[in-house]
Amino acid sequence: MRLSIKGLKIVVVGTMTFAILALVILFQASSQAANAAAGDGGEIFKAKCVACHGADGVGNTAAGKAMKVRNLTSAEVQGQTDAQLYDIIAKGKGKMPGYEKPLGADKCKELVAYVRTLKK
Repeated sequence: MRLSIKGLKIVVVGTMTFAILALVILFQASSQAANAAAGDGGEIFKAKCVACHGADGVGNTAAGKAMKVRNLTSAEVQGQTDAQLYDIIAKGKGKMPGYEKPLGADKCKELVAYVRTLKK
């Protein structure tokens, strides 16, 4: 089978278009999988936790400094078990309120998963 230059260009452009499309789909799928692992935890974190812990979880906010909140990216916090983190989120600790009643157990678990994504 002989291809003309024009035919070869069509094949190359088609192949490149297909490859780019496949990469876009692959990156979207991996991004969605990462977001699904934390569920809605990121949105809940923004709504309930950012005021004190900050968007990055470090706690470098006025409220965070005043209440001496823990740095969620620290080895100390990240070294806790999921059950320990869940217990703090669900029942509260110190000046932090518990969130099990207003959010429910599943949302608290999603917050634990999201806190895990804040590792340094």
